[in-house]
Amino acid sequence: MRLGLALGYWGRGPNPGHLDLATAAENLGYHSVWTAEAWGSDAFTPLTWIAAHTSRIRLGTAIAQMAARTPTATAMHALTLDHLSGGRMMLGLGLSGPQVVEGWYGRPFPSSPLTATREYVDVIRQVLRREGPVALDGRFHSHPYRGDDGSGIGIGKPLKPITHPLRADLPVLLGAEGPKNIAQTTRIADGWLPLYWSPTRTDVYRASLTDLPEGFMIAPMARAKVCDDVAEGLLPVKAMLGFYIGGMGHAARNFHADLMARMGYEEEARRIQELFLAGRKEEAVLAVPDAFADEISLIGPRERIAERLELWRKGPVTDLLLTAPDPHTLRVLAELNN
Repeated sequence: MRLGLALGYWGRGPNPGHLDLATAAENLGYHSVWTAEAWGSDAFTPLTWIAAHTSRIRLGTAIAQMAARTPTATAMHALTLDHLSGGRMMLGLGLSGPQVVEGWYGRPFPSSPLTATREYVDVIRQVLRREGPVALDGRFHSHPYRGDDGSGIGIGKPLKPITHPLRADLPVLLGAEGPKNIAQTTRIADGWLPLYWSPTRTDVYRASLTDLPEGFMIAPMARAKVCDDVAEGLLPVKAMLGFYIGGMGHAARNFHADLMARMGYEEEARRIQELFLAGRKEEAVLAVPDAFADEISLIGPRERIAERLELWRKGPVTDLLLTAPDPHTLRVLAELNN
């Protein structure tokens, strides 16, 4: 099991410690570093900055949002950064949810998420292979565009990228949560980026992960912190869960809450939603069960983390992406994983 560093997205501004963490991870032998985006900073610009200050560590987006760019624009970002970094790029993509897609990006959330995802990946693969002009008579992504609101004279021209991609097989990973979406991911992508992973509840995903192709990556994120007080160390995990479960979606359609429910915490997930949507955010965070926060993270003294890390290593996880806040924690995890 390889280790990665997940930096996430910015808050109010750039985190001055992110570059130091990335270079520390590279020096410790971490395989990868990952950036993210929501409705603020983008994923590719910080990753390019990190690429310029590193030389070996792989560079991934976890995740770049599909609604933010056309698939050809995303492919351009990926192939450009792959060239600039000497072939270190890994493209992690996610569909997000209706609240963000329609509220922030001002686009309709696709009526068939699986079809939209499949078409998006298809176009990116065509760009990276550069075997001919990109052509797809898609329901959501047509190349050339054939919509009624187009030019009306059919002058859209199928094109292939001017720039020759460095790698036709640049890895594409998907952030998927629903069982059907995960199953499709194993067929069309090179890896899967789970939002929550419990090494003691792998049965939740078993049906979706049958017949995995060789080399398929399973790369969940987990908060890691070496500390003496486990309860205190879990507070950032509970804050994250309270926000995602309670606020990242509508009361009637929240993929994150649905996932928590499938993992055995349905009543707790609905209670967190109720509190968060009622404006009682602190109570929503406190309502997150310590047991759930604990099983999807690595928190506590070195000995406790060492014991729990073995559970992750025994399962199908190929890459553990750590949201570790300090170099000491990064170093301890690197030592324990050797």
